[in-house]
Amino acid sequence: MVLADQLLSFEPGTPLAAAREVGPGKVILVGAGPGDPELLTVRAVVRIRAADVIVYDRLIHDGVLALARASAEKIYMGKDAGLHARQDEIHALLVEKARQGKAVVRLKGGDPFLFGRGGEEVEYLAEHGIPFEVVPGVSSCLSAPLSAGIAVTHRESSSSVVIVTGHSADGQEDRVDWEAVARIGTAVFLMGVHNIETISQRLIAAGRSPATPAAMIQMAYCDGERVVTGTLENIAAEVRRANIQPPATLVVGEVVCLRERLQQLVALHATGKEVGA
Repeated sequence: MVLADQLLSFEPGTPLAAAREVGPGKVILVGAGPGDPELLTVRAVVRIRAADVIVYDRLIHDGVLALARASAEKIYMGKDAGLHARQDEIHALLVEKARQGKAVVRLKGGDPFLFGRGGEEVEYLAEHGIPFEVVPGVSSCLSAPLSAGIAVTHRESSSSVVIVTGHSADGQEDRVDWEAVARIGTAVFLMGVHNIETISQRLIAAGRSPATPAAMIQMAYCDGERVVTGTLENIAAEVRRANIQPPATLVVGEVVCLRERLQQLVALHATGKEVGA
């Protein structure tokens, strides 16, 4: 029976047959998406249900953890902004649990390979002879703008999009080519709340108009979702005034102007009305 048939026939709470394919002594990096458990992939659900051990990050929704078996060991290894020393501990823990013959799920917000240090973790696993698998997740770089009614590309506004980390905006290891980023139609910054002033200043200095529309989306697809809009010139002040907190996603570009129109279209569709009626 193929997985699609299994999904249509299995009872809630019953592990899928495919879950038994998760072997002992293996680490599976699983992307948990932006927060809402309903945005998990099917494969992510299967792997979580089959895990003996779940090593999870700070932003994992309780509903995602609730999918695990009651007997599964859940180990919190979250890291606050600016604290990177624990990465070595995470590496060691994954190897230790796998060598005990456990099926280990490394549960990470968003997608494991997008600013999630997943690449470093699989390199470490490979160096130590640990079998691994990577399950992609829905990243907030696309889902957060969508939740706010912003299309990151649009024929009339932007035919390109760039994704940038906001963490290194004022650090010594800032490797961002700001001139290149400033030329892209839509720029999406993850983890940029604390450095919002620096991001805005560097984009303007690189040639982006201070009047460029911008939006910051806090906790997309979660109960605490909030959206603040403005321009590059004032978005930092608006974010501070609204006391926006991480996790939040910054979108810069003309596509932000489409937000009001797209929200109206979504609302009309939800009520069953025809567009233009």
